[in-house]
Amino acid sequence: MPSNLGIDLGTANSLVYMSGKGIIIDEPSVVAMDIDKKKVLAVGNNAKEMIGRTPGNVIALRPLQSGVIANFKITEAMLKHFICKTHSKLFNFSRPKVVICIPSGITQVEKRAVIEATFNAGAKENGIFLIEEPMAAALGCNLQVEEPIGNMIVDIGGGTSEMAVISLGGIVTSNSLKIAGDTLNEYILNYVKKEYNVSIGNQSAEKIKIELANVYEPEEKKFMEICGRDLLSGFPKKIFITSLDVYNAIREPIFDIIDAIKLTLEKTPPELSADIIEMGITLTGGGALIAGLDKLIEAEIGIEVKVADEPLKSVVNGTGIVLEHMGQFFNTLKSSY
Repeated sequence: MPSNLGIDLGTANSLVYMSGKGIIIDEPSVVAMDIDKKKVLAVGNNAKEMIGRTPGNVIALRPLQSGVIANFKITEAMLKHFICKTHSKLFNFSRPKVVICIPSGITQVEKRAVIEATFNAGAKENGIFLIEEPMAAALGCNLQVEEPIGNMIVDIGGGTSEMAVISLGGIVTSNSLKIAGDTLNEYILNYVKKEYNVSIGNQSAEKIKIELANVYEPEEKKFMEICGRDLLSGFPKKIFITSLDVYNAIREPIFDIIDAIKLTLEKTPPELSADIIEMGITLTGGGALIAGLDKLIEAEIGIEVKVADEPLKSVVNGTGIVLEHMGQFFNTLKSSY
């Protein structure tokens, strides 16, 4: 019998949970492809190392954009890589069941694309189940989602920010915003280009965000050296970026996320609002690791914000819980093939 899988198919990273074993794959959602031969060369960690360093005939692609499939065939190849990595020999009778996460705001067409790509990659027919990311994240954070109380989760990933109020095993109100970690990288790229006349790569922007971002108490004294290309001379150039620079770069999208949290709270029934005031908001996803974000949200909204213990793994841990207790959470799943 095959071991069943829970997959957090993220814009930036994909994680795979295997029943009975836990998380066994944690790799970037990147595929390197030879466009002349139309052949996949590498997936995950190996492919990410190729970004910005490949010859003309090789491109490194991120097949998911804003949490949904942007390139069907490449997504299928990536999923097949992950499934085959866990199941070396796939036959029709030994295909695994798969629980896979989706953003709460995607369309029926986008859901169907996820199901078809997962089936073509090796999952069992009639064994593909979808779960909305906020619900999976809440389960992975050990929130009491089955109880008649209001739980609020804010999941800031690579492509989307999801905020939801959950009660009695269902999402009462939610908001899905295509502003998240990748957006912050883009704002950093544009800021450096505008303020320093230097072009940097996405990986450099990501490094700057991780090392320097502080949205509550930015420091001008905290800085790092970064190398890019001078837009005037075309030559390589080193510059120094401060924590205050990064705050100025990403302030706008950060407050867009906070506005979306406020909007979700405004749509929440009064009884559940009272629960959230008492229990607080749980912050998860890669965005939860941005220094000071929990304090900023708390200051702007006036409700306690707690960062999840394992913010990068909350969603995939939630899929694992559903996978191990399928009967208990069957009504939580959105669709099956």
